[in-house]
Amino acid sequence: MKGKVVWITGASSGIGEALAYTFARKGAKLVLSARREAELMRVKNNCKMNQEDVFILPLDIEKPETFATLFQRVIARFGTLDILVNNAGISQRSLVKDTPLAVDKRLMDVNYIGTVALTKTVLPTLLAKQNGQIVVVTSAVGKFGSPWRSGYSASKHALHGFFDAMRAELYNDNIKVLLVCPGFVRTNVSINALNEKGEALKQMDDATAKGLAPDDVARHIVKAIENGKEEIVIGGLKEKFGVWMKRHFPSVFSVMIRKMAVR
Repeated sequence: MKGKVVWITGASSGIGEALAYTFARKGAKLVLSARREAELMRVKNNCKMNQEDVFILPLDIEKPETFATLFQRVIARFGTLDILVNNAGISQRSLVKDTPLAVDKRLMDVNYIGTVALTKTVLPTLLAKQNGQIVVVTSAVGKFGSPWRSGYSASKHALHGFFDAMRAELYNDNIKVLLVCPGFVRTNVSINALNEKGEALKQMDDATAKGLAPDDVARHIVKAIENGKEEIVIGGLKEKFGVWMKRHFPSVFSVMIRKMAVR
């Protein structure tokens, strides 16, 4: 990782912040993006590395029309890009029957359209140099649907379809694609999750509060990047068991998931 240019979205907190520190320890050059510039500056200061090697670039993932200009600033600063980590996203806690289509659309715009748009923005540069990696932080519910997260699950499933296809297309161009499927992680994901009104839930889930530490998740992600993995599931026994059951015993899993306390 030493000297590689890594662009991380959603870098102001949670997994994205932990990734910034992990890449910093590896000697990478960082582009840190999120909406909150003050929080990005805090993360930059905590990276404890040459400040010239950390570039703060505020970005709103719902505004893809700005991506080309922002990417030009990355190239102007570092001259290239080696790894894009698509980590920005938003979760959901509401039932299908109570959730208007506008909430589903926003979840798709943030989690899917924004991620695809930013990837397409940087792709010509990676193709030109015939080298690079695209990392996409999806979710364990990108592998199975979960109550209270219908739109969120849908957006994460969409990422798997798109990036699995892209990986196959770009194999001969030496561009790697890693899909990361975390389970419960101790972040603000449930606090910021959209409810049926499209507003922040402002409540910590018990399962999220008891989840993995973001630093542990970040270390697993960076190791997977270094090893050229295509997909990893990071979580506790419950999440990994759920993915396994959905794949091998879907009818049994269907009974399990409707009985589980997932909110």
